[in-house]
Amino acid sequence: MVTPKVELLAPAGSPEALDAAIGEGADAVYLGLKNFNARIRSANFAYSQFEGLLRTVHRMNRRVYVTVNTVFEQREADRVYQLLKYLDGLGPDGIIVQDFGIVKMVREHFPKLKLHASTQMNIASARGANILSRNGFSRVVLARELSLEEIREIRDTTNMALEVFVHGALCVSASGLCLFSSYLGGKSANRGMCTQACRRLYQHEDEKGYYFSPGDLQLLEQVPSLVEAGVNSFKIEGRMKSAEYVGAVVSAYRRVIDGLEGDREGSMQEGLAMLRNDFARGKTQFYISGGVEPETLLNPAQDGGTGIALGTILRVRGGDGERQGLIPSGPVMPGVGDSVRFHRADDSDRKSHKLTLAEDEPAERNPGGAGPGPGGRNGHTPNRWISIPEGFDMGDSVYLIQTRAMSRRYPQVIPGNLDSCRRMPGRDRAPEISLPAQKKKETNAFPDGIYGMTSRIEDLFIIQSVRPLRVILEYNRKVAAYLLGENMPPLPFRSGELILSLDPYFPQGMDRALTEEIPLLVERGYREFVVNNPGHFSLFRDMEGVRLIAGPSLYAFNRWSAAFITALGAESLISPLENNRQNWERTIETGRRAQTFITVFAYPALFRIRADLGSIYPFGSFQDGRDERFRLISERDGSRVYPEKPFSIIDKIPFLQEAGFRRFILDFSGHPLKKKDYKDIMDAVKNAAPLPNIVRFNWKDGFFTQDASPAKGVTDNKG
Repeated sequence: MVTPKVELLAPAGSPEALDAAIGEGADAVYLGLKNFNARIRSANFAYSQFEGLLRTVHRMNRRVYVTVNTVFEQREADRVYQLLKYLDGLGPDGIIVQDFGIVKMVREHFPKLKLHASTQMNIASARGANILSRNGFSRVVLARELSLEEIREIRDTTNMALEVFVHGALCVSASGLCLFSSYLGGKSANRGMCTQACRRLYQHEDEKGYYFSPGDLQLLEQVPSLVEAGVNSFKIEGRMKSAEYVGAVVSAYRRVIDGLEGDREGSMQEGLAMLRNDFARGKTQFYISGGVEPETLLNPAQDGGTGIALGTILRVRGGDGERQGLIPSGPVMPGVGDSVRFHRADDSDRKSHKLTLAEDEPAERNPGGAGPGPGGRNGHTPNRWISIPEGFDMGDSVYLIQTRAMSRRYPQVIPGNLDSCRRMPGRDRAPEISLPAQKKKETNAFPDGIYGMTSRIEDLFIIQSVRPLRVILEYNRKVAAYLLGENMPPLPFRSGELILSLDPYFPQGMDRALTEEIPLLVERGYREFVVNNPGHFSLFRDMEGVRLIAGPSLYAFNRWSAAFITALGAESLISPLENNRQNWERTIETGRRAQTFITVFAYPALFRIRADLGSIYPFGSFQDGRDERFRLISERDGSRVYPEKPFSIIDKIPFLQEAGFRRFILDFSGHPLKKKDYKDIMDAVKNAAPLPNIVRFNWKDGFFTQDASPAKGVTDNKG
């Protein structure tokens, strides 16, 4: 049997990493420019460098994909348009996108650009892939939380090219659905500013641990099965990684892919040997076998860094600019020119450092390790003094992340002379765009006023005490069993008063259940749904009398994305939870504001994991080093982390009404609802009063940006 041709796709976060990727045989590279990519903190490329490397890589018959995979605010529309026009003129082999606004711009103005759906778009089903295919996409980067069987099913029911991550760091959250970093300080993962809050040190009572820091993905041994399943491109994560790391990983996967036509066993053993010293975290195959054992994914004793652990600093000497730390003896010891990473004991800081000093401690100061024999007494290696940066001290951890001997020279891809590479984005204005006007029959589909939301049937009996206009009910497995079960006790709300909200994570494994259940629900009178994933829209195709609301996880952060999502079939939009007032007002024109929703109270799901963590974490609450408290809710469907403090802008409702917004959501789905709390919240709504002990999330300050924090020009004049 002839093995299908597959692509090996490597990260290029720097010119050196680009050289290593191409030098070791990558068929294609993906990289970002200075803005609008999900790895803003990597080196990325200047425009002249990009133009030069694109010419060179194309001459070598390799491919270049550009990441434009962040959401953009309405005020940034001109800059996005300028970047897309620049790329359209140069002709990369594809652009990787998350924001539906970019999709609409490309489709209407730059149709030559090939669209690839970023993993941030959270496509985990054939339905999701196919709706993108109908809207101009040629490839989808599948969500990472999929089994091999699910990937096979997707391949069987879509013609889209499938790209799958096979190696590198993992997000513990379902792809594209993490709000943790954004909640803690506006540094949004959807804007390329993730601070990796999941990898921090947390505490429950007297115990501490890196509870949500996952191992690294390694699917080298699954390469033959993935090829047979129909995967077109194998993607390596690592735009923040060194050139040495990129070179080693590309080399290993190149060896295994090339060996598929010959000695598979031999090439596999060679590839595995190449990965043994990649200076990364412990390895996991994650969900590929159809489920994940939490203890194989998460190791509370493993901090969020990478590298070989060298121990903690035993002593410190020297002053400013000359500080040195003593590290314990071990089987691997660093030398001058090696790179190490320091971690503060309280997890408050991490820093990489190239050693300018590495010398053994004298034998008389090191009685346990030094002495006769190679390296010291009884052959033991002595403790070693190494240079350390300011801010680190005794008790801080040290990791070896790269040795000087690993450095390898590759042919340079970017031309030395870039004088002819002068193209730059222009100063064009993005064309004007508006949300389509509502049809007459849609105008009163969703009345103005307060909407409640919950994820639990029992909460409905509390919410009935002060009845909102409608209730949005999360459609999870427990709710499905109740609504579709026989002889269930009656609910305090009629089916016409309930809006069912579908979960943002829509894996292929859920397709059959939803395909069967949605028509049954419609028959029972449930006609209004919140859709949170692109694949959800096709569940309602050709279904009469159904009304759809686009949920916050579709990220309508700008007028372009709002127009695209509305065209898919949504009659109304819910503002993204990360949004701020100024951006929502810029996005939704005055005459269209009454057809949208704003969440004014919520315990936002900071991240969601496709695994039940209850087996390894029996606790329900934990805190970080700043005494921020969180809740972990683990169920068979998966696990979620919520903040202890709710987001609330209830007191801003009068200002929002003044601006033309009419529909507001109180989301109680994060925590079990108590009668007293519900009454207090509804009283606050009635009186437009501020609630105690709440946060504003990004509503006031907006996103953190590189040039200013908070976002430039964002104030809170009216709430």
